[in-house]
Amino acid sequence: MSIRSNFARLLKRQVSLLKVQKKSSHSVAVIGAPFSKGQKRRGVEHGPAAIRSAGLIERLSSLGCSIHDIGDLHFAQVPNDELYNSIVKYPRTVGLASKLLAEEVSKAVGAGHTCVTLGGDHSLAFGSITGHAQHCPDLCVIWVDAHADINTPLTTPSGNLHGQPVSFLLRELQDKVPPIPGFSWAKPCLSTSDIVYIGLRDLDPAEQFILKNYNIPYFSMRHIDCMGIKKVMEKAFEALLGRRERPIHLSFDIDAFDPSLAPATGTPVIGGLTYREGIYITEEIYNTGMLSALDLVEVNPLLGATSEEVKATASLAVDVVASCFGQAREGSHTRPDLIMDVLPTPSTSYDSDNEEQVRI
Repeated sequence: MSIRSNFARLLKRQVSLLKVQKKSSHSVAVIGAPFSKGQKRRGVEHGPAAIRSAGLIERLSSLGCSIHDIGDLHFAQVPNDELYNSIVKYPRTVGLASKLLAEEVSKAVGAGHTCVTLGGDHSLAFGSITGHAQHCPDLCVIWVDAHADINTPLTTPSGNLHGQPVSFLLRELQDKVPPIPGFSWAKPCLSTSDIVYIGLRDLDPAEQFILKNYNIPYFSMRHIDCMGIKKVMEKAFEALLGRRERPIHLSFDIDAFDPSLAPATGTPVIGGLTYREGIYITEEIYNTGMLSALDLVEVNPLLGATSEEVKATASLAVDVVASCFGQAREGSHTRPDLIMDVLPTPSTSYDSDNEEQVRI
């Protein structure tokens, strides 16, 4: 074998080892956020436990991640938490929970971890993104969801705060968002150019108005049907990243998937992402090397018709998180001793045919 061939093999192996080291260098903080007061259905507070039981920590460890499990936060319900404007439910309780989560996410990101928040309902994203922005003010958000969650307290038809967190986050909407009880601490940390939606298919009238009139980039399921998920991701990265690198916050609602894949969730909408489309999104985000924080929300074990539906939804959530940290569909081999750069060749001397015949 030539010196050049030997050098090429050595270089290839070094590159492979660097890739493994990059995957293994992920320091991941996992925060359970068992919170349900941002919506009306019982059970979503059991989401973190269901995702953990489906093997999340073990899966991340097998990918070479260093795990810092913060455990589950404890959220208090504020007594006498009256409606705001006769419609917005549990404003003080949601505001307090968001503040607590913001503090914990801020600590985790400040300590150098990639932060994974397990919900709980999607109202929590206000807290997780706010906490993330305290250390990464230039972050951008990829919001994967069937819903835009951008109603204001004055436009919400349901009063549920899990349908409103983005309106609290955006600077351009602050003259449309009234000061509501429980949110006096909150400050917007995003501009409309800092967020992209993927997977939308159920918008309220006010949400349609906001997206179009404030020029917020979004890709509905129709866009995905027309362009394909590859083109959608290219356009999303072009809108958010352009030619500069910046931290990515992924906020992933499990109802972005079609209900046939994720039935145990509170607001399922038919016609959602396929498994391949959803995992492609997270694989591409991983490939940027810029993921800094992640929410996985709205897994509700009480809403599965069978234990198999609950298990399928929780397992899908684990796949989403794992693919954000290097799990690849063609195989994820992170141990250096298992990396192959050349196939072995036979070296054993076998008996001659005559000797073999005698042996037989």
